[in-house]
Amino acid sequence: MSVETVLPIWNALRERFTKMASGLTEEQLDMSIGESSVRSLLYHTAEVEYMFADWYLGKSMPAELPKATTLPELLHILNASDEQLKQALSELTEEQWHIPVESKMGASTPLEVVGRLMYHAGIHSGQIALIKKQ
Repeated sequence: MSVETVLPIWNALRERFTKMASGLTEEQLDMSIGESSVRSLLYHTAEVEYMFADWYLGKSMPAELPKATTLPELLHILNASDEQLKQALSELTEEQWHIPVESKMGASTPLEVVGRLMYHAGIHSGQIALIKKQ
């Protein structure tokens, strides 16, 4: 496996997620289902990308993630977390893609991490779509 194989797949999913987020209004950010608002789901998605890049890929998180409450701020942190993740992926050797890394959430290979992040973003994208329909 290589970054040249994985990045086009990641980019296809992440670009759809970003397009969905970019199409939101400030008012929609406050829409929620249960405890989860659209705003919190967007921030959480960026936060998890930073965490996984740190825990599994060796790319340290910023000491403190910026507060992001407005749509432009949320889009900025989502872009920054995406770039951080892609930078970490590009630094992997071909062999490292298949070596499990232990973390607080258990062991995963970098390849599995990308799959988990794709699944994670997909779940939250679906939640946001559901929230918007209510």
